Amino acid sequence: MATEHWKDEPESQDFPAAESYLSLLVGPDAAAKLVKRLRKKQSLKFYAAKDILRAANLPLLGSDDSEVAADLKKVKAGEKLSPVLLVHGVPLWVADGYHRICASYHLDEKIEVPCRIVLRRP
Repeated sequence: MATEHWKDEPESQDFPAAESYLSLLVGPDAAAKLVKRLRKKQSLKFYAAKDILRAANLPLLGSDDSEVAADLKKVKAGEKLSPVLLVHGVPLWVADGYHRICASYHLDEKIEVPCRIVLRRP
């Protein structure tokens, strides 16, 4: 079975996607502030895919989901995946990378996923 290969930093397109999603939760101004903090270079934290899904109260998407399948295909081809963007709180918010987390789970639920994470409140 293929294993993940992760990039050292999130991709540039991950941040606008995170901001779009977060704006639905907290409005555009607060979302922009969270993403500004997510953009700051920081050490990646590592968490098991199963724990991220549990903390975020998110269901596991099937391997037949189009985006999960695309990420699994990338892994099989040896392409590196972008670390996920998280906002710490109860529940945890997956600002960007839900499909990558699910793809990782399908490969091995215990393998740790690299994450850039900020607190919901500064």
